[in-house]
Amino acid sequence: MPELMKLPPQMAFDSPADERIHRKQRLAAAFRLFSKFGFDEGVAGHITARDPELDDHFWVNPFGMHFGHITVSDLILVNHNGEVVEGDRPVNVAAFAIHSQVHAARPDVVAAAHAHSVYGKAWSSLGRTLDPITQDVCAFYEDHAVFDDYTGVVIDVEEGKRIAHALGDNKAAILRNHGLMTVGQSVDEAVWWFITMERSCQAQLLASAAGTPVLIDPEMARLTSGQVGSHMAGWFSFQPLFDRIVREQPDLLD
Repeated sequence: MPELMKLPPQMAFDSPADERIHRKQRLAAAFRLFSKFGFDEGVAGHITARDPELDDHFWVNPFGMHFGHITVSDLILVNHNGEVVEGDRPVNVAAFAIHSQVHAARPDVVAAAHAHSVYGKAWSSLGRTLDPITQDVCAFYEDHAVFDDYTGVVIDVEEGKRIAHALGDNKAAILRNHGLMTVGQSVDEAVWWFITMERSCQAQLLASAAGTPVLIDPEMARLTSGQVGSHMAGWFSFQPLFDRIVREQPDLLD
């Protein structure tokens, strides 16, 4: 996809404060999109964005607030001890247990997304990676892992460390009997990977129910992965969704 090489680079910021508000706006938009796409499940699910200045702190959704109601000003800042240092609502214990360890293990990760989306959790029950059956899923070819265990709701950071270890250097992990987790060098990228991975789970479930999917051969899957699975491709794919949700729900920026 040579056209991607001509895209403008991601935004440069004059100060950490400017970058912080940018990340928080993307994060609030991401929650609204997750709500719109039906990825909410009660109080489950969380997306985090590392603070650009305090790199062991992250911004996250308040525990118990519906994704569809979250605004920029609702987001809370959590430190490496799990304490809320900005905001007046509590943090989801599972969000801290998982995301704190992923952010600690992966300095390159700015954002991480996890939700109990229907097709992702259905596919996770099979305990295996996705097959290269479509162009879109090739973004994850040789770039996602399975956390092959389930021990209940994650409330212990040691379990979070195990998830981070299973994720490794990949952009995504399938948490067996639980759901999907994706990461990225921007909020935009991490959220796009989640959206397209959820749809890829749906596509494989549908195709497998209808018959035996034909796999893309490994050489072509690797080529396609380089075309649709880069950091820039993930970031750029999110931009139309951001523009759409801000136009539809401008209050998210409050």
